[in-house]
Amino acid sequence: MGLVAGDIDYMVAQGFLAPTQATPATALPVAASAPLIEQAEDAALAVVPVSNRTPQERYSDAKPIATQITASLGLRGFMLNLSVESAAGFDDLLALLPKIQNAAGVKACRELERALKG
Repeated sequence: MGLVAGDIDYMVAQGFLAPTQATPATALPVAASAPLIEQAEDAALAVVPVSNRTPQERYSDAKPIATQITASLGLRGFMLNLSVESAAGFDDLLALLPKIQNAAGVKACRELERALKG
């Protein structure tokens, strides 16, 4: 369906979904990606950990990292840096992640990806 954990967190924050009282052993994967399920020996028992951090917390942690990465690109990253600075929230910053990775390299963006998705 194209949903990611951030989408679920957003829907919970807006009140469209509510957390359940399920224990981690019985919880079903909320935002499992196909590669993770394919790698699991028993897909029915595979549980993808869901971050306990809110989108606002992830945004607060990730924005300085994204700003630092894009600022280090110089003129080449000027427009991308402006996009990061004008990102209004978690969803905007998450949407910029692939562009930042493309400009700076995936390896240079690992910390940013962890801050956004972890």
